[in-house]
Amino acid sequence: MSNWPGKYVIGLTGNIATGKSVVRRMLEHLGAYTIDADSLSHRAIAKGAPGYRPVVNAFGKFILDANGEVDRVKLGRLAFSYPDALENLEAIVHPLVEQAVDLMIQRASQHVIVIEAIKLLEGKLASACDVVWTTYAPELVQITRLIKKRGMNEQEAFQRIQAQSPQDVKTAAANVVIQNAGSFEDTWKQVVAAWKVVSPITDTTPVILRKAGAGELSVQRGRPRDSANIATLITRLSSGTRPLSPDDVMAAFGDKAFLLLMADKQLVGLAGWQVENLVARTTELYLDPGITITQGLKTLVTEVEHASQDLQCEASLLFLPPQLAMQENVWKEMGYTRRTPQTLGVQAWQDAAFESQPLNTILLFKQLRQDRVLRPI
Repeated sequence: MSNWPGKYVIGLTGNIATGKSVVRRMLEHLGAYTIDADSLSHRAIAKGAPGYRPVVNAFGKFILDANGEVDRVKLGRLAFSYPDALENLEAIVHPLVEQAVDLMIQRASQHVIVIEAIKLLEGKLASACDVVWTTYAPELVQITRLIKKRGMNEQEAFQRIQAQSPQDVKTAAANVVIQNAGSFEDTWKQVVAAWKVVSPITDTTPVILRKAGAGELSVQRGRPRDSANIATLITRLSSGTRPLSPDDVMAAFGDKAFLLLMADKQLVGLAGWQVENLVARTTELYLDPGITITQGLKTLVTEVEHASQDLQCEASLLFLPPQLAMQENVWKEMGYTRRTPQTLGVQAWQDAAFESQPLNTILLFKQLRQDRVLRPI
């Protein structure tokens, strides 16, 4: 039994660049509530947050950037170069993350909870979980991913890998091992097979978020099996400027979720969104010209909000093309305001905007909840 009555808690771990986050998102697609403990560790040391002053006192002001925020690149290089430094950092951050995880699980409505943490086995979280899952990828795959996705050179990538405990230690301690060196589809099949032991909900069961009467629009959660229809819609509605194949969409499921707008069982629109660090980020919004734009936008974005609030999000960020941002009456009625990343105020929200905003889009913002995890003090 986990430490949380009524919850079934999966501890998800794995070394750097083995695909933990991809597997976490897959489990979210299947209906779990997921927590990225590593992102919480970043929030814990944001300016004004509980871990900020202890980290600055321990490592010095040289780790700060021009805005007084902790420069995670500088801090990471220092921590991964000296074992004592890494231990000191973890001693500050881990208790704060554990408190935040406990709060989030207690207020989650979902039965299955997933905690992603690279140091799951080294801390107290593993003993609090019902089972442990781990991801595995060969070292060469890890190095390639770190160079391609994080901009590291080969030496930096190798150093990061060597600073962690051997992968075979994690696989030996795990109840489920996900081999994540192949395609998204291969990984998805493994996750679905393991999920079936936990829940009767599978990838072939439609999840209807908004039911509709005759002539009304409905919304359902997209699944990888919908990849072909999603690819066709985006290719058509983008006038060919974003030609996608089903494999492209299948891979995109590793980064985001899709909410599908349906009219009489036909796909007529979609929202592509992701939740990271308690911030919802909608980066794709498509509507068929035959759908009333006001009704379509309200229906889709309302369900994005509901799904985001179900994942305890603090804020919703919409990145819209100019023609959709011009629907000012819709956005005003729904409580959104046009903003720039610099004006969002909360560091985690600003980071989300800078990380996610596509080129030539306009940012709209709405705060979804007042009670925040790791509220600055």
